[in-house]
Amino acid sequence: MIQGTASDVGKSLLVAGLCRLYARRGLRVAPFKPLNMSNNAAVAADGGEIGRAQALQALAAGRPASVHMNPLLLKPQGDGAAQVVLQGEVVGTARAGAARPPDHRASILDSFRRICREADLVLVEGAGAAVEPNLRGGNIANMGFAAALDLPVVMLADIERGGVFASLLGTHLLLDDAERARVCGFVINKFRGRPALFADGAADLADRTGWPHLGVVPWFDGLDRLPAEDAVVLGRRRTAAADPSAIRIAVPALPHIANFDDFDPLAAEADVALELIAPGSPLPGDADLVILPGSKATLADLACLRAEGWDIDLQAHLRRGGHVLGICAGLQMLGRSVADPGGLEGTPGRAAGLGLLDLETELIPGKRLVRTAGIDVHSGEAVQGYEMHNGVSLGPALARPMLRLKSRPDGALSDDGRVMGCYLHGLFAADTFRHAFLQRFRAGRAAGPGHDAAVNAVLDAWAAHLDACLEADALLRRAGDVARVPGVRRGAG
Repeated sequence: MIQGTASDVGKSLLVAGLCRLYARRGLRVAPFKPLNMSNNAAVAADGGEIGRAQALQALAAGRPASVHMNPLLLKPQGDGAAQVVLQGEVVGTARAGAARPPDHRASILDSFRRICREADLVLVEGAGAAVEPNLRGGNIANMGFAAALDLPVVMLADIERGGVFASLLGTHLLLDDAERARVCGFVINKFRGRPALFADGAADLADRTGWPHLGVVPWFDGLDRLPAEDAVVLGRRRTAAADPSAIRIAVPALPHIANFDDFDPLAAEADVALELIAPGSPLPGDADLVILPGSKATLADLACLRAEGWDIDLQAHLRRGGHVLGICAGLQMLGRSVADPGGLEGTPGRAAGLGLLDLETELIPGKRLVRTAGIDVHSGEAVQGYEMHNGVSLGPALARPMLRLKSRPDGALSDDGRVMGCYLHGLFAADTFRHAFLQRFRAGRAAGPGHDAAVNAVLDAWAAHLDACLEADALLRRAGDVARVPGVRRGAG
């Protein structure tokens, strides 16, 4: 199990890299995260929702993503509430300060045993910090899970943010004796410079903690091309193409933005400058395209959009000849109204939309979760991705769909083609569609590289980087010494 001294120390990407590393050695590898809190989700091969990070880790391991790789997913939706997704299905809403929530430990352990039966090696990712004394009771995300399954723990610390000694020693101090004994070593992540310069520091930490030092991971360029798990990274996900004639794409960073990895394939294009616009800043007047992203709290984010004046910026953008695309909740906001009578995403209510497409949306129980494919009406190019929404949209605008999927038309396209929207997440990963879509903003320039190939190339390079700086064989030996998980037969590896 990979745990961290804090959030955003690199646990998700370390697990992804190790999944690829060990899979390339011939092992059947699987990722697992007991509890995830993120609005960046994906539809697994078996039909339910999981965190986007676990979908990436499954890709790295060379296997289909399963709901059992992330059995408990909490999706924040504002007002101190979070949607609860258990083994891929929405089962309710958790609210801060409410009565003791249901105990999902049995389902989490059931999912873990299912994953173990199909793997030689399971790499488990912790959540947030390894120890939060105020949240210790009933914790199933970190040491509580490791203790329940008798797992060894690798402690990961991020040196780039500073305070790496305090973070590791503070974690050591706050763990109890049994938890400290469970840690089989520590890794220092994101080191800029020659790792040999940290040799004395590593020795000092090993001496103070009694934990073996398993390696220093030097800084690795290119990881920003992999899908991110948390919105905390959005401030670092700005790209700025050097070419002044680059296609400029602006995405309002709404408070409850979801599935923001939709934009990664666009940001990876050499002639695209994609910028997430923070609250307090106007939408850039020279943008070629504004994309309204998915949201976990559509009404709340629509209110934010208006409070920021971004609705006025959009009108000016269109008057200048710009284009607007809405994806999922973004499509809903483009319509005449959005209603959430049952409070599925927060406080029940109804609000006027932006009025750029003639449609109305109502959020209803029964989330649509499906992987699908089809064609883009404008270009005729193939698209594929997944739907993940409660909203049902109706109105005249739908008679002119943006996409034609296998099961039905999807979305809407304005008469002049400059306002469009759809429910399909992940559509820009389709290379031929993405290049055709961007070509309307290009002046005869060549298309960029394939997205899936680029992601896999980064994963391969990242795995090789880890193989060179970590004691990967030592980690495997430690894993081999672990007691068998109850109810699981050990694999051939």
